[in-house]
Amino acid sequence: MSTIITKDGTEIFYKDWGQGQPVVFSHGWPLTADAWDAQMVFLSSHGYRTIAHDRRGHGRSGQPSQGNDMDTYADDLATLIEKLDLKNVVLVGHSTGGGEVAHYIGRHGNARVAKLVLIGAVPPIMVKSENNPGGLPISVFDDIRRNVLADRSQFYKDLSSPFYGANRAGAKVSQGMRDSFWLQGMIGGLKGQYECIKQFSEVDYTSDLKKVEVPTLVIHGDDDQIVPIDDAGRLSAKIVKHATLKVYPGAPHGLTATHQDQVNQDLLTFIRS
Repeated sequence: MSTIITKDGTEIFYKDWGQGQPVVFSHGWPLTADAWDAQMVFLSSHGYRTIAHDRRGHGRSGQPSQGNDMDTYADDLATLIEKLDLKNVVLVGHSTGGGEVAHYIGRHGNARVAKLVLIGAVPPIMVKSENNPGGLPISVFDDIRRNVLADRSQFYKDLSSPFYGANRAGAKVSQGMRDSFWLQGMIGGLKGQYECIKQFSEVDYTSDLKKVEVPTLVIHGDDDQIVPIDDAGRLSAKIVKHATLKVYPGAPHGLTATHQDQVNQDLLTFIRS
């Protein structure tokens, strides 16, 4: 397996397919780099180098007790980009990964980045507050924490339904797709995944979004039951300079799988533009 070692000694797994301009993917919670396989195969077949890593505490990467926070996630991504000496990078983040790529730019700048794509991403901030009245109540995330601790395996099986919109009338979501969600979640470590909940729900990425200086594509489903579009994709597209919002009617949170052909084509068109 291909890995790098971060400054605190954590091993980070990554996959690296194809040649050409690099496209670097950051996955959602509680998944792994495998969530991007369809996009990586497609773009690598069209002349791009596609790279995706497992976030610390997730997948095949190390499960350290420390560093399960967004600052460290962004620094891990920076270490990967720097050790592979990637330049002119297209950064693509889904869900929590959207926060990670935004925070990477906030902490490490735009110098190595050519374009940014946020898909069903958590920025600017998910939790409800006086400053974010359209957010989700903290009780939603407290329930996630409680369920992850109580029975992580069953919770991931249940969560896969709204994640892919399988609970909607007429949905065509295979059992295999839902099983893949569960499998990816169970490969990771409980401590890292538990501590990540605070990072995707309570971190405010507004200042990071304001620092983005590259062309940005925001993709979001308007039936996203996990990260509702109005307080996420629509707001991010207003905050980021040079941002374009593309709404997928009826699409769920896991649209990289349920709408993979459309996502693939939109990515290719945006990267080539």
